[in-house]
Amino acid sequence: MPPKKRDTKDGKRRKKIRTTIELKKEIVAKFEQGVRVCELVTQYGMAKSTVSTILKQIDAIKEADVAKGVTTLTKQRPQTMERLLLMWIIEKQVAGDSVSEAMISHKALQVYADLTRDTPGTSGEAETFKANHGWFDNFKKRSGIHSVVRHGEAASANKEAAEQFASEFKAYIETEGFVPQQVFNCDETGLF
Repeated sequence: MPPKKRDTKDGKRRKKIRTTIELKKEIVAKFEQGVRVCELVTQYGMAKSTVSTILKQIDAIKEADVAKGVTTLTKQRPQTMERLLLMWIIEKQVAGDSVSEAMISHKALQVYADLTRDTPGTSGEAETFKANHGWFDNFKKRSGIHSVVRHGEAASANKEAAEQFASEFKAYIETEGFVPQQVFNCDETGLF
């Protein structure tokens, strides 16, 4: 079997670069202004096939409304669902509520069910939507959200009971005569 071909003259493989949607939009805009493909290839340092593939997706790239740095477009979920879900997340965060992965997945299932119920012709649809970890990770990449709690401990905690415990614990320390050097941090501990 012959050795694998290398992409460059010096024998090293060419580094794969993911092109952002912003850059793709810029290439499409220049092409529509009359810049030729060969000029775009030299200007952006891309292969001709890459630029041609970008130009084949002109309509999808123009319609794309994504967060900064997003590199891929997907057609798996209705964009309406993810926009509504993103608006819900922003509303929750503005209100000061913490949002967990479980809460977002549950809301995504509700929104998807509402949209498919209200959309005519989807009652016999075989495709079902599962808001699992893979979907959540991809949704975070597509939407550009970062400040989502992966677990629900803070959201499910009883704040009033925590405040009451803190005051009782402080009173206990004072009555027993403990000094601050004898109190240790027991946060995030568990039984092993």
